Amino acid sequence: MFNFDEISRKNKEAFDTALRSYSEIAKGFQAIATETGDYSKKSFEDLTSFFEQLVGVKSVESLYELQTKFAKSSYEGFVAEATKISSMYADLAKTAYKPYEAPVARATAVVTSAAA
Repeated sequence: MFNFDEISRKNKEAFDTALRSYSEIAKGFQAIATETGDYSKKSFEDLTSFFEQLVGVKSVESLYELQTKFAKSSYEGFVAEATKISSMYADLAKTAYKPYEAPVARATAVVTSAAA
């Protein structure tokens, strides 16, 4: 009938798998938070440097050139960082789904064979 040792072993395996998965997800969120913090710090430093340079501007042409350079570098930095963060989120989603990949594939196969 029921093999309680087998059921207990399967429950332990499922719990251990879930625990490892949650640990990996937490590491992923920590990496994203660290990256976001580093980017914020760099952006603030860049803005501070821009304002320091802005104080020393002597002509409108220099002001325009400085502002254009800052806007371009800020935009490029933002796009690069957004790309990096979105890639990190995609990797996190893959990591979170990995433990469920095999059970979902089995369930899909069962449903597909039952429907046929």
